[in-house]
Amino acid sequence: MAGRNVAQGAEVAIIGGGIIGIAAAAYLAEAGRDVLVLDRSGICEETSSGNAGAFAFSDILPLAHKDVLSEVPRWLGDPLGPLAVPPAYLPRLLPWLWRFWRAGRPSAFESAVAAQASMMTLAEREWMGLIARMGARHMLREDGCLELYESEAEFEAAQEGWKLRRRFHIPFRHLEKHEIAEYQPGLSDRFVRATFVPVWKTVSDPQRMGQAVWTHAETHGARFMPAEVTAVRREAGEIAIHLASGERFACTFLVIAAGAWSRRFAAAFGDRVPLETERGYNTTLPLGAFDVKRQLIFPRHGFVITPLETGLRVGGAVELGGLKRPPNYARSRAMLEKAARFLPGLKTEGGRHWMGYRPSLPDSLPVIGRARNDPRAIYAFGHGHLGLTQAAAAGRLVRDLVQDRAPPIDLKPFRPGRFRGD
Repeated sequence: MAGRNVAQGAEVAIIGGGIIGIAAAAYLAEAGRDVLVLDRSGICEETSSGNAGAFAFSDILPLAHKDVLSEVPRWLGDPLGPLAVPPAYLPRLLPWLWRFWRAGRPSAFESAVAAQASMMTLAEREWMGLIARMGARHMLREDGCLELYESEAEFEAAQEGWKLRRRFHIPFRHLEKHEIAEYQPGLSDRFVRATFVPVWKTVSDPQRMGQAVWTHAETHGARFMPAEVTAVRREAGEIAIHLASGERFACTFLVIAAGAWSRRFAAAFGDRVPLETERGYNTTLPLGAFDVKRQLIFPRHGFVITPLETGLRVGGAVELGGLKRPPNYARSRAMLEKAARFLPGLKTEGGRHWMGYRPSLPDSLPVIGRARNDPRAIYAFGHGHLGLTQAAAAGRLVRDLVQDRAPPIDLKPFRPGRFRGD
């Protein structure tokens, strides 16, 4: 199969060389399928290269919960704060924001938590198995994370979320002020409480982990083609893929895992998915910038600090601004300035700024399932800031859909058509 002329087609074509697409490729290739991945940039060269590197298996709360909703007015008042919407983009965003608000209703919220918890349980099991098969255990850090609070009021406001996690048997430990330094020396005295989550994991570097996944997929026969896909459609009983180069080829199954660029491909198969773009920013500082022991989370400010083998990454925040606006790296600098206040002595020189496009849906759940107009087209996108975390689960589920096997979790909450008529 490896010597086949790409123009002749593939059994399974995957649009998207990010972490979701290549995880699907790995699972399908392991199962003996002929797999071709198409991406304009390369393997994990865009959004999957610059994330915070977390396996956030305990992060089961949808963004649309009341603690976040109550903060939205304050955040929107700060153009460099945790959540920003460029004024010119607001009219286009209003339908998405309306769905986001509806997703915060108690019944919808409870359903989303249960669905996210099932996805996270599967994700942890599948990632640990995939890492073992890849021989990549050395790339995994199991140091937990530390969530930090600047006031008792902020700590108390977070308790509802921790109670929900306890319901799903997620372990954590609340810390008093005098205990914080044991978990992270050198923090500012401004933090009065913290919560340690021992099951939180990080990777040595997200791009290198993605490349290791691809090496595993390639070893099992998966192929990559650098190409820009301009259109997909059903033609004469097959699925046709059209490239910017003018080439056209057919596939038996098509997996759409193009992240924030997936919406127009889904529309070609009859599914109007309200996919929006969380533009995330970070700065990666050189090694030695500060001795950070584990990922530090600052929920009130919407960013994290992650120790990687390639440096110290300070990033997060959300800018809902679509795919076409130029980056606003003032947001990266604002987070870096806060990080310097939170970690006195942090060396902020020599950092590399970055922006990525997180594919976000109003209910914080991805779209995983078959297309409305053709069951051979399968979707795996919309994971928001949890793409790395949920990639192995997505890969397993895509494989099961292609092989027409019963999935290990209920896919109804993730169905593509769930937004019709909402």
